[in-house]
Amino acid sequence: MKRTIIKNATIVNEGRQMQLDLLIEGDRIAKIASDIHADGAKVMDAEGMFLIPGAIDDQVHFREPGLTHKGEIYTEAKAAVAGGVTSYMEMPNTIPNVFTQELLADKYKRAAQVSLANYSFFMGASNTNLEEVLKTNTENVCGVKVFMGSSTGNMLVDDEQVLDNLFKSCNSLIATHCEDEQTVKHNLAVYEAKYGDKITPEMHHLIRSEQACYLSSSKAIRLAKKHNTRLHVLHISTAIETTLFDASIPLKDKLITSEACIHHLWFSEADYATKGNLIKWNPAVKTANDREAILAAVLSDHIDVIATDHAPHTVAEKSESYLKAPSGGPLVQHSIVAMLELVNQGKITIEKVAEKMSHNLAILFNMKDRGFIREGYFADLVLVNPNLSQTVTKESLLYKCGWSPFEGQQFSNSIDSTFVNGHLVYHKGQFDETIKGARLLFNKR
Repeated sequence: MKRTIIKNATIVNEGRQMQLDLLIEGDRIAKIASDIHADGAKVMDAEGMFLIPGAIDDQVHFREPGLTHKGEIYTEAKAAVAGGVTSYMEMPNTIPNVFTQELLADKYKRAAQVSLANYSFFMGASNTNLEEVLKTNTENVCGVKVFMGSSTGNMLVDDEQVLDNLFKSCNSLIATHCEDEQTVKHNLAVYEAKYGDKITPEMHHLIRSEQACYLSSSKAIRLAKKHNTRLHVLHISTAIETTLFDASIPLKDKLITSEACIHHLWFSEADYATKGNLIKWNPAVKTANDREAILAAVLSDHIDVIATDHAPHTVAEKSESYLKAPSGGPLVQHSIVAMLELVNQGKITIEKVAEKMSHNLAILFNMKDRGFIREGYFADLVLVNPNLSQTVTKESLLYKCGWSPFEGQQFSNSIDSTFVNGHLVYHKGQFDETIKGARLLFNKR
């Protein structure tokens, strides 16, 4: 059995920093102790580095099948592991939309062939596929995705009776995109009447407004409370939405949870002037006040996890006018380093980053043996060099789309190494692709 000892790193885990060695045997963490020795083990000296649990990203769009000119499972998972993301959960708005169990199974088969990170895929809900949704296996599928507002792809679920039946009948976690469709349509009509086709990205957060988000999120929560449904509200983008969630309940007992995304913690409306469509997301990047309130909600546990909503589009698509340019952008390669930059700014601790990007994902999704640095758990681990700065350049990007909203940004830290199931898949810019990631498994809740 292959053995690796990581020595002299500062282990960040479960709210603590510890100077201990760690032994990997096969795909698991075998031992955490002082001064470990093991016959035949490879020794990695990680002096001056942090050893953190691999990030688990619960919201990515890797674009395969049907949209592979933007991204594919292989390229985006490769970028993910280079960024310290060891597991991901991918969305169903591909072509075709994942509305059947057969199409869902096809994605798992493809990931088993090419994904360097661990993977799970959401089943997609529509106005007409409730019977298929209810076949979803909660032990090896992360959940069901419901678009309660339209975004990239044609997956809007707007039939009130369908929504009620879905929340009533579904045994899986329901993850929602929440923007009120009628509010967005009304706002867009107002801006089109005033500006015609001269609408600019600076107006995006006013069209896909605070009210649109709040109306939809509060509706989802009402349905979940009515039917005692396990609900996870994705990409909270407004201050007012953070008031909808309860921080007094332990995460393991919560039925209603929420997510913040990197772009809503990093950018604000002021950045549209320079970034334009590159930071056009749904829900929109909003005000600086919203950004600070979301971070405060992360710190107070009103928001439970941090993810990316990684959603690549081509440069040509993003270069179109506001009305034609799609929403979304690539982020998985820099999600951890972006959050660690906020650590350096004193806005959050590295222990809290590990909690919100690893521990809490494992708890929220009831994952088997992942998300923590514990003996017996899968060795999904990341070595971070806090003293090796990097500037994001086009040449350094691994995304198939070839761009990032972080281009030109200097980060004061970098990812040195990433282990997926004990396999050193990424080390100092080099990849070992001989072993692929594994399908994520979940305990019944």
